[in-house]
Amino acid sequence: MRLTADTTTCVASGQCAMLAPETFGQRADDGTVILLNSEPPADQRDTARQAALICPSGAIQIVEPD
Repeated sequence: MRLTADTTTCVASGQCAMLAPETFGQRADDGTVILLNSEPPADQRDTARQAALICPSGAIQIVEPD
């Protein structure tokens, strides 16, 4: 699993950072998403998927390996 985060689409709601703080953070100046770990370990993948699903702007994308 690989994650991407589109900072131009992010609306800075912070849902991802609250749900998966090991994977997502927020910029201090405007709250935009910061991707802390684009390839989360197995024990963090379900939470990262949930964060992508609840993102109100759809800024977080999941890329699954073929």
